[in-house]
Amino acid sequence: MPTEHFVAKVTDLQDGQMKEVALGDRTILLVRTNGQFHAVGGKCTHYDGPLAKGVLCGDRVLCPWHLAVFNVATGNLEEPPALDGLPRFDVRVQGDDVIVVLPDDVKWRRVLPMVAHDPAADGRTFVIVGAGAAGSAAAETLRQHGFKGRLVMITRERHLPYDRPDLSKGYLSSAEHAFSPLLRSAKFYARYGIEVLTEREVVCVDASAKTVEFGDRSTLTYDKLLLAGGSRPRRLNVPGADLEGVFVLRTLDDADRIHAAVAGASRAVVVGASFIGTEVAAHLNKRGLSVTMVAPETVPFERVFGSEIGRMFQTLHQSNGVRLEMEAQVARFEGQGKVQRVVLKDGRRIETDLVVVGVGATPDTEFVQGVERRSDGSILVDRYLRAAEDLYAAGDIARFIDARTGEHIRIEHWRVAQQQGRTAARNMAGHPTAFDAVPVFWTNQHKLGLRYVGHAAEWDEVLFDGDPAARKFVAYYIRGHRVLAAAGCDESVKMAAIHELMRAGRMPEPDELRAGRIDLLGRLRM
Repeated sequence: MPTEHFVAKVTDLQDGQMKEVALGDRTILLVRTNGQFHAVGGKCTHYDGPLAKGVLCGDRVLCPWHLAVFNVATGNLEEPPALDGLPRFDVRVQGDDVIVVLPDDVKWRRVLPMVAHDPAADGRTFVIVGAGAAGSAAAETLRQHGFKGRLVMITRERHLPYDRPDLSKGYLSSAEHAFSPLLRSAKFYARYGIEVLTEREVVCVDASAKTVEFGDRSTLTYDKLLLAGGSRPRRLNVPGADLEGVFVLRTLDDADRIHAAVAGASRAVVVGASFIGTEVAAHLNKRGLSVTMVAPETVPFERVFGSEIGRMFQTLHQSNGVRLEMEAQVARFEGQGKVQRVVLKDGRRIETDLVVVGVGATPDTEFVQGVERRSDGSILVDRYLRAAEDLYAAGDIARFIDARTGEHIRIEHWRVAQQQGRTAARNMAGHPTAFDAVPVFWTNQHKLGLRYVGHAAEWDEVLFDGDPAARKFVAYYIRGHRVLAAAGCDESVKMAAIHELMRAGRMPEPDELRAGRIDLLGRLRM
């Protein structure tokens, strides 16, 4: 039987306010917006982030951890990285009391409504090449937007879609794998008629013939296709790069091989101060290994964040026991069958039991014919993520139009790939949608979390609200007279507010920021 719970007085919440209410071992989020009370699940369906500590903007609530967005009136997911919606509960006002009605059997995460495969209703075949962030998000979005035809997702890996960002974080740092990184089960894909072809190598996509050719020379004809194969990790072209114990980290199998090697190791070298490299260094350090990071930069992330934040990360790693060899390059790896040392170009030798190379990735697009490809391998797409007739591209491989600057850019981050997969799917399903989402990424290292909103490959100035040395700040990246991006530590509410202000085109002008502190939440509510 449904149960009624008194959760608040009418006067407890003003319009535009929310609060968390504990009901047993669960929480709900009570919201008052546009004069109405709403109640939904209180935890983000991504990693259980507390929504009440996020930001409410109209009917949208943003999780403070990774900025997933939910509609508080419906509970529906509006923006990733979450996959599922929130439960929604009936609310009634009785006198001055606000009462929430809970069903007897509450499901605290809710798969959004999807259609199943019905060949009698739709005889078309849609193909998705790639089963990462963009591909898996697109498959679900196609079913959510009514596509009933045959839906085929192809991956060269042996696994169903999984949570790739966690491979360099919790999955690698735990001595035992207490959870599966898979995003969905085989039963889930079967229920909605999503064919997942694993361990299938695509050797050619012909945009003019609308065919996919596999390594065994079999072919598949498509009506519409999404390219979402992501990137391949770069490897060092130095002697000894093929020794046992020299790893890259891109796939779940890569992570499992590193995890197995760590069990018998005491020393590790990480080559590269990329996000993969620094996260791996942090989490191998957490496993108790003596870690050395080798990179050519002066400080980590100088090109991405600037020198001040780069020095913060350098100090962070050093204070946690990671040895940094900056402005250094690898000459070769040495060992008898298995790597035993890293030799730098200046002649120094670093003894090690394993090496993880994190020096970037290259778009995996050489097999595609009939599209415009840039020198870095990326595929040029229009505002609808279309690369050719009935062919779309999303994720790492897509060079897309930045809705805020009009420039063609490419971004290699999980949430952006999910956003693009969802947008491409809407267009494939016949719902024209320009891609205008605000880019977001995050990194977690040594218990420090940094969030980045927007995109600025170049900037004229970085304005700080706070102090990177104290690891509590927001940094604004300015080019010309616009704020193009912001990075923040220990400022989750501000970062969520910046996301919504960028989305609405209402970010403060640089002169306003220079003049003093800006009430971002107040500006959002104006």
